[in-house]
Amino acid sequence: MNSTTLSTILFVVFVLFTLVLVIRAGKSNKKNSSDFYDGGASFSGFQNGLAIAGDYMSAASFLGIAGMIALAGYDGFLYSIGFLVAWLVALLLVAEPLRNSGRFTMGDVVAFRMKQRPVRSAASASTVVVSIFYLLAQMVGAGSLVALLLGIDPTDTAAKNLIIGVVGILMIVYVTVGGMKGTTYVQIVKAFLLMIGATVLTIMVLARFGFDISAMLGQAQKLSGNPELLNPGNKYGVEVEGDPFKTLMNKLDLISLGLALVLGTAGLPHILIRFYTVPTAKAARTSVNWAIGNIGVFYLMTIALGFGAAALVGSTAIKEADKGGNLAAPLLAKELGTNIAGETGGATMLAIIGAIAFATILAVVAGLTLASSSSFAHDFYANVIKKGNVDPKKEVNVARIAAILIGAVSIVLAIGAQGLNVAFLVAIAFAIAASANLPAVLFSLFWKRFNTRGAVWAIYGGLGMALVLLVFSGNVSGAETSFIKCLPDAVDCVKFNYFPLNNPGIVSIPFGFFMGWLGTITSNENNTAKYAELEVRSMTGAAIGKAVQH
Repeated sequence: MNSTTLSTILFVVFVLFTLVLVIRAGKSNKKNSSDFYDGGASFSGFQNGLAIAGDYMSAASFLGIAGMIALAGYDGFLYSIGFLVAWLVALLLVAEPLRNSGRFTMGDVVAFRMKQRPVRSAASASTVVVSIFYLLAQMVGAGSLVALLLGIDPTDTAAKNLIIGVVGILMIVYVTVGGMKGTTYVQIVKAFLLMIGATVLTIMVLARFGFDISAMLGQAQKLSGNPELLNPGNKYGVEVEGDPFKTLMNKLDLISLGLALVLGTAGLPHILIRFYTVPTAKAARTSVNWAIGNIGVFYLMTIALGFGAAALVGSTAIKEADKGGNLAAPLLAKELGTNIAGETGGATMLAIIGAIAFATILAVVAGLTLASSSSFAHDFYANVIKKGNVDPKKEVNVARIAAILIGAVSIVLAIGAQGLNVAFLVAIAFAIAASANLPAVLFSLFWKRFNTRGAVWAIYGGLGMALVLLVFSGNVSGAETSFIKCLPDAVDCVKFNYFPLNNPGIVSIPFGFFMGWLGTITSNENNTAKYAELEVRSMTGAAIGKAVQH
């Protein structure tokens, strides 16, 4: 049996298995908004911790970081460190008070002591934008991954486009049929499979080098042709001889990336809503502890996956398969399997790891789509358009329609973003989340004076600045990997890359906090009674069921 046939069988088995889970979960839903949005807050801390890990360890983690380490060495590992350290911010500042203060969405917390309509509109807009950027990374990864597994030519754009469309349709089905319960079960299964797959690969890689990590690193450096692979500065903070300005910009870009990675998690809407799926604040803390444990172990294993791919596959072969480096881990699996059991072993390992990576993508895109559609339905439709007077069943139907529309937009944008490293795309989503959502959430929870104008200015200010800087950076035009593609010898190619950094966080994150402060001090609104109530709720979880309008 060749790799294509085996991969196809494993894909079909996994998709059918998860669809059964989703359909069963959908039947157990009571057709109310609580079951759709938070699964009835019925998950244990352990279950939710696995689901959070499954939601967080995305295509960026498994495919993107491994590829980044394989191609950029030490600099690629910065993503692993940043993604892991970010959970300390989420645990210490956000997890428990958010769980105690809200009900379904991030907007519940931010709007609690504010004027509902303007704040919820802003929160909904920000949630949808962040989710779509995160979705791009997952779907780009899906296109490259499935093309490899099915033996499709990497240059066959039409086939990759079709794959992205199929993934988009699957994620819409998961969300519209299963809601939070179905999505959570898929994420738990995916986390379990991913940890097993990564562990097996890590052990196989280390065994190949006699469990001598130095030998693995030395071979990786040798095969890469880059004597500086193990040193910092291959991709970020690069010293440009004779150009001090460019050197400075490179170093600032590194700082900007670090800020986005560390602060972004606490503002990611699909992670924040997971704190509502547990019954108590203690369970929320337990969730984060389990998530940190799983995520920490996994990110340590990315060292072996990335450098192992560099040592055994080689950077040239990785780039040929996908110029963003997103296929390093599957190619490593194929090489390890071939070494043990010939072509059949290689095909088997490739199919298994590919199926796990595909599971990773499906689980994360379902979580993202659920977060954005829930925010649109609950924050914008129910509380802005209907002013809180809405039938819960109709609200859930609107969420399902929103999931379809958001999925369609994501498919279109992902088709245009192919060729970019998925870890990099996720870093952009982190920067936007840290710029728009984090200031509003932290100010709402911890600043007594914070008010409606401050919340709206913080969200729109951070979101707008991040998007503007992104548009006028090399991410969109003027670079080889830009969204707007140009031929190498093109003279009249459109270029507007005026912002010298690829990561906007160093400017947009402080700007979001600044706008929140400025909006607050220029408004006379000051509801100290509501803040006192929010403070009690955030510390005790008292009357959580009545914390927000429904």
